[in-house]
Amino acid sequence: MTPEQAAANAKPGLAQVVGAFAESPQTLRRARLLGLSGWAYHVSARAGALGDVRPETVAAAIGFIAPEAVTDGWEAAAKTTEPMEVATWHLHELCRWGDDHIGDFPRVGRLLDLAKRVVTAVDAAGLPLFAAWRSMPVPDHTPGALAAVMLHLLHEHRMGVHVVAVRASGLTPLQAIIAGPEGETGAVAFGWQPPYPPAGPLTRRLMWAESVANALAGQAYGHLDRAERVELIGLLESLNHRLVG
Repeated sequence: MTPEQAAANAKPGLAQVVGAFAESPQTLRRARLLGLSGWAYHVSARAGALGDVRPETVAAAIGFIAPEAVTDGWEAAAKTTEPMEVATWHLHELCRWGDDHIGDFPRVGRLLDLAKRVVTAVDAAGLPLFAAWRSMPVPDHTPGALAAVMLHLLHEHRMGVHVVAVRASGLTPLQAIIAGPEGETGAVAFGWQPPYPPAGPLTRRLMWAESVANALAGQAYGHLDRAERVELIGLLESLNHRLVG
């Protein structure tokens, strides 16, 4: 397993772990305690680590959400809660969820060790959201909490390099969404308004962008040897089997 293959294989598993946290009923209930709509919480929790910045900066950092939708969520949240406060709350909830759902994973210590080594190895140039989240103080140092944070950071890393790779391919974020598996449904979910471009001519560019994203993300996975990369992917798959089971 090459570093690029490790990055590609990790992608769906990381998305599943982060999705399991985000969709947890307890997470959603606690998020409502902030008095924010689901969309306002989504935007401010994701980008709040950047601090009190303008919505244009948030839209540029996230990349794939329509700027108008980012502005709506960011400004709605800012009326009641500072962005960093939302991000801090989100991190506390992530640690709580990790302790509850990953803490009893049989090899949580090894998962944490391998994931942390990859996170530490990431060159954050051009990855503002990843850099902001990596610098956030972690409030809980139990193995499950720390593992959840490391997996969240690896997911944020992947999303960041995907933005870079898509722009290098010449695609706009909207074009990349349209060419992807969710197509127009994904565009609507991310706040983009029609008319949408035809997907056919864009598919080859998106495939190239995906390979570039694997190469960029793989640079950090290259700090593990081959056996460790295989082990990390296996642990991530095993964890997801437990989470969905």
